[in-house]
Amino acid sequence: MKTGLRVTAAEPRPGFEAEVLFTRELLLAAARGSQARAGEEPPVRCRELDQVAAAFGLDEFERSVLLICAAFELDPQLGRLCAQAFEGGPPYPTFGLACEILANPRVEAFLPAAPLRYWRLVELSSGSSLTTCPVHIDERILVHILGSSQLDGRMAGIVRLVGAAPAAFPSQAALGRELAAAWQRSWDDGALPAIQVSGADPDVVRSVTADAAERLGLSMLVADGDALPSDPRELDGLSRLWWREAELDRRLLVVDLRRSDAVEPARAAAIRRLIEAVLVPVCVETTTQQPIEGRKQIYLRVPPLDPQEQRQLWLLEVGEGALPEAALDRIVSQYRLPAREIAAASTEARGRVAAQGDEMSLGDALWAACRTHSRPRLGGLVQRIEPKARWADLVLPRAQVAVLHLLALQVVKRFTVHERWGFALRNSRGLGLASLFAGPSGTGKTMAAEVLAGELGLDLYRIDLSQVVNKYIGETEKNLGRIFDAADAGAGILLFDEADALFGKRSEVRDSHDRYANVETGYLLQRMEDYRGLAILTTNMREALDSAFLRRLRFTVEFPFPDAQLRAEIWRRIFPPETPTENLDFERLAQLSVSGGSIKNIAVNAAFLAAGEEAPVSMGQILGAARLESVKLQRPLSSAEVRGWV
Repeated sequence: MKTGLRVTAAEPRPGFEAEVLFTRELLLAAARGSQARAGEEPPVRCRELDQVAAAFGLDEFERSVLLICAAFELDPQLGRLCAQAFEGGPPYPTFGLACEILANPRVEAFLPAAPLRYWRLVELSSGSSLTTCPVHIDERILVHILGSSQLDGRMAGIVRLVGAAPAAFPSQAALGRELAAAWQRSWDDGALPAIQVSGADPDVVRSVTADAAERLGLSMLVADGDALPSDPRELDGLSRLWWREAELDRRLLVVDLRRSDAVEPARAAAIRRLIEAVLVPVCVETTTQQPIEGRKQIYLRVPPLDPQEQRQLWLLEVGEGALPEAALDRIVSQYRLPAREIAAASTEARGRVAAQGDEMSLGDALWAACRTHSRPRLGGLVQRIEPKARWADLVLPRAQVAVLHLLALQVVKRFTVHERWGFALRNSRGLGLASLFAGPSGTGKTMAAEVLAGELGLDLYRIDLSQVVNKYIGETEKNLGRIFDAADAGAGILLFDEADALFGKRSEVRDSHDRYANVETGYLLQRMEDYRGLAILTTNMREALDSAFLRRLRFTVEFPFPDAQLRAEIWRRIFPPETPTENLDFERLAQLSVSGGSIKNIAVNAAFLAAGEEAPVSMGQILGAARLESVKLQRPLSSAEVRGWV
């Protein structure tokens, strides 16, 4: 079928024009019954056609067939000459015509496995014999011969051409150099590796890939993983077109999985088949390393931008002097957002300031915008807790309160100490703020985590162990990896309630279950050490924790069972100011030896009892609620604990 191509991207080249003229003369000679010129060469050869022949392994006969088809598309007189050459034959090129007018014809060049048809350089119309059916040059090949690099239309919606650009920051450029050098070494050794570039920040991953491509003189042809066909026949057709593009115009083939939380098994199998089928430079961009096999792999893990580079991005967006140094340091120390998220958060913050005027500073608006943009999309793996408790709600000994204040201070001043004062340069590991809150149930461990989140203006994420822990090997680590990767963007505070379930002691290896349990614990140790944010572990069984975890903790806060003085203070603060109360004796209430969590339960139940009676909360309703709590706890109330209540 005739393409009807209109070439506007480039004019025919002198070499191509000379070869078209030479082809016309061959047809004229054939029409006159003369074979005198069949073995001659054109005066000037088309460089682009030579490149196509070299890329796809065409011999001189196959190259000449391609030339005849290309000339036919652009020279309207050739159809008439084709018909004259065979005394009324078809007015289009055929393999039979090529065998008549060209030197050294080869019938096997017309077979499906031969380069002309395997690489779809020419197209055959159906309905007639192999030697008489119309043969037309593929439109993309003709466009290339004419000097244009426009993308094959059959790949539209699946792949896109992306110009390679140098990295914006030194750390990205360094990784780009490393990747380009590793790639070049493999080529020099005769290997064609598949590169896998992974990292939590998709924009930084792309920047490193683009930098390496720029150094190697390659443009990038990118396919989104979700757009790739999974049908084997469709995938085979795409792989040949993709491979062909790489050979024609020095393209790096990139499979983009950066925004895919997970790759479905069918999709992963399709990606593996594609990578195995195309023996040209291929790169897979992903947030987490994918199990792709079938050819040599080079893996590169790309960290997010370092704090200094993040700071430069913020200054570019908000402008020098727009923020106090302390406000900017606080944002940079907490959040590690991609460039596009920084731009979006800056725009959102300026809009909030414009809407609220003097009621909100730019620093507060930026912090709120960052908090929204950094919230992880982790489904049921975590539960976001909106912090409501404040310091006034927390009743603890002074020493424990002082440690909690110091912990909050270290979160706020991380940038100053780590970056300005150089501690991050000495050691990149162990800079996180993993802390243990240990003590009996109901002593305020979770409330303290909530207080810190409220003080720091951060979200609190409680890890749902029922969703994270998985009986299948490797799945628990994968779930934890997703949580830590998301939290690395500064999403908030990670709260591991009942941490001994995850961070328990490693055991002696007696079977495969013990071995994999120890692997899981080792993975947690590594991620906790690498994590730069605030992670809080709570337990009422400190002795069950692995000692290696305890060594990596920045703070350990013991939450004691409250004595009578602390219990009295809890009773004084437990009822909101709006709650009507009558003749409450806090010293007598403190005689009841229960934890703060139980005091809260008793207070809430007493409030409901009083509301049912339409009366203020009194010692009588609290006594009734205390009896309910004692039944739940399976411990009877002693007469000494409730003496004088009513």
